[in-house]
Amino acid sequence: MDIGLLSSLPVYWAESENLADMLQPEQEIPWPRQQIEQRHRLVPLDSLAGPAGVARVQAVILAQPRPLSAEENVALDDWVRAGGQALVFADPMLTAESRFSIGDRRRPQDVALLSPILARWGIALEFDEDQPAGERLVEDPVAGPIPVHLAGRLRAERSSAAGEGECRFAAEGLVARCAVGLGSVTVVADAALLENAEGDASGQRAAALTRLVDSLAAPQPGTRRANAGSGAQKAGEAAAGAQAEGQRSMINNKIP
Repeated sequence: MDIGLLSSLPVYWAESENLADMLQPEQEIPWPRQQIEQRHRLVPLDSLAGPAGVARVQAVILAQPRPLSAEENVALDDWVRAGGQALVFADPMLTAESRFSIGDRRRPQDVALLSPILARWGIALEFDEDQPAGERLVEDPVAGPIPVHLAGRLRAERSSAAGEGECRFAAEGLVARCAVGLGSVTVVADAALLENAEGDASGQRAAALTRLVDSLAAPQPGTRRANAGSGAQKAGEAAAGAQAEGQRSMINNKIP
């Protein structure tokens, strides 16, 4: 599956001083890209709008992206409602280390600024400033244990800005899964999962990321896409049953 990627994090390319260094053959490929490309094809996106945006992929990952333009918000929302599948990492307090100082445009986005599109999907992102520092594991029913560090919390948006979205919240509010039109959105309120780790922690991160990404290929429960598949399956089963009943009737009629 082709998966678009828009990220300020070193997920597709490692942090480098300039573009020439980034594209050097000996440059190490970040582990999230290696992990995802074992099963899918990652397509880096410069923008979500236009023919070179989400329109050319089946799914998209937004990993702590830069703030989206109004045009990109509309393009992304329209694409999801038409059946697109999105995985969003929105960290309100990024803890990953960077070689670049605050104010440097090459530095990852320290605070997720995605409120307009999240509200459109019926989601609000909160941050508890009094939570204890340090990495911990939060259990998600799909991804399994997810490492978090100063994570956000997701809840249903109740303001006048809230849009259409049927959301289920899991993992202590860390994860939201929303049916939006024909598509679906999974939002994770932390990006520590994408950081480097060693030993068992490395394998744990890889397993959780794989499960989250693979879930993009499966219809999320509650979406129209999933319901349509369920309806088609039931219709097929009914047709098969009617055909079998007809065959039995024909056989019975031939028996003297």
